[in-house]
Parts: sequence; C-alpha cells; structure tokens
Amino acid sequence: MKKSMPTPDMMVDQVMNRWPASIRVFMDFRMGCVGCPIATFHSIDEASREHEVDGGAFLTALRAVVQA
Repeated sequence: MKKSMPTPDMMVDQVMNRWPASIRVFMDFRMGCVGCPIATFHSIDEASREHEVDGGAFLTALRAVVQA
C-alpha cells in the first residue's frame, strides 16, 4: 500500500490535521497558517503564493516530514 502524501491542491487545515508534524514546516517557512480561519479554504498552493514561499520547496519539506 502506497503512503499518501500532501499535494498542492490539499487544504492547509486538512494537511495539518492529517499530519500534525507538518505544523513545524509551516512555522519554519514563517507561514501564519497555524490557527488561521482561512486554512480551511486555502490550498497548499494558494497559501504558498499568498506568503510568497517557493511552493516546490515547501511541498518537498512537507513530504519529508510525512515520510519520516
């Protein structure tokens, strides 16, 4: 069985709830998504753009935490 991974179209809140260790990645990238009411409506891709974060690097960091 293949382990699922975060994707750019997943909602921020969904990622943090499914993989609590991902919260550290949001904080490391200085994204104010933790506890934000918009997290339910913003995808990883949208949040990356909003916070001017390299979406590829951010997704790679999220996936590294999920695999650990």
